Amino acid sequence: MSVLAAVVTLVVTTVLGSGPATAAPVLPTHLLTGYWQNFSNGAKTLRLSDVPTSYGIVAVAFADAVPSRSGAIDFTLDSGLSSALGGYTDAQFKADVATLKARGQKVIISVGGQNGAISLPDSASATAFADTTYALMQEYGFDGVDIDLENAPNLANMTTALKSLAGKAGSGFVLTMAPETIYVQPGGSYLQLIDQVKDLITVVNTQYYNSGSMIGRDGKVYSSGTVDFQTALADILLDGHLRADQVGLGLPASTSAAGSGYVAPSVVNNALDCLTKGTNCGSYQPASTYPTLRGAMTWSINWDASNGYNWANTVGGHLASLPGGGTTNPTTPPTTTTPTATPTTTTTTTPPATGCGGLAAWNATTAYTGGAKVTYGAHVWTAKWWTYGDTPGANAQDVWVDGGAC
Repeated sequence: MSVLAAVVTLVVTTVLGSGPATAAPVLPTHLLTGYWQNFSNGAKTLRLSDVPTSYGIVAVAFADAVPSRSGAIDFTLDSGLSSALGGYTDAQFKADVATLKARGQKVIISVGGQNGAISLPDSASATAFADTTYALMQEYGFDGVDIDLENAPNLANMTTALKSLAGKAGSGFVLTMAPETIYVQPGGSYLQLIDQVKDLITVVNTQYYNSGSMIGRDGKVYSSGTVDFQTALADILLDGHLRADQVGLGLPASTSAAGSGYVAPSVVNNALDCLTKGTNCGSYQPASTYPTLRGAMTWSINWDASNGYNWANTVGGHLASLPGGGTTNPTTPPTTTTPTATPTTTTTTTPPATGCGGLAAWNATTAYTGGAKVTYGAHVWTAKWWTYGDTPGANAQDVWVDGGAC
């Protein structure tokens, strides 16, 4: 992660010719996802079996890239973590995976993270990714994979890899994603990937932290660290891209867990209430209520442990108050709505005028150049290079800037 749940019982046919159907995992209506750190960075070190049952999905962070084979991944217990725990062996870790699964928790391997360098530039790397991820699932007993690549994934090759992996994994395959906010803005690369593999996705937990201001479903700009930031951005995913049970809210467990965007667990609860029941909202009112919204994710379980599990106790304890809390999903998926408008693409090199839509809200270190223009409903987004941080020119990324209906 930047330092950073699923599906009802249904059958999805893999896109592998006449390959076998894959049944999605059966999970509680609402649950918590958390990341277990396979390294020591100042947060409380934990054996995997130390993770409390309040976490329904546990993502092991992280898999390693295999330098000699593009797209391939591997996993090795961190020696520093083992030392901090007074000895923790591969056999003990595998036994702990089995322990969590016996408790009813899902354990998955996370790929990427802040320092992850996994890329799929061609079909061979896509095959390598699917094959090696499946091998780890077989060796360690992982239920699936978390895609936490903090860069724009190759759409065609990642789609191919995930469909191939799902076909290999078969029944109960868990697929989660934790994209940064920039990549699930309208037209974003992760949003395109989500649309391609939505039938395989368990949950997408967007990282609502370490982020600049972003655009909500209504085309307005919202700042991180607020209820509105979580609800307005989640509503983009809920606008025809994913079912509510495939959407979660990703937040840091403490102020130490992320550079920015931390909110008190009570604020996360307000966002969950707003999206599921229409209560405790900020200024943003979701387009609908989503009673089956999956829940929330945190980076990380270790930072939560360092804080007496305040995040899991507060947010996890609140899940039972949400509609259908504590129950399992129905056997028929909710109806998927259609986006309010189909995005169309044209080209422009002229940025929106200052003060038009959200442009004026960006900070002084922001720089713009021309790019693609996308119209979506009453709003117009223009692709720009967004520079953020303390040093001008650092951390340049592609961003969609709302030009408004000017």
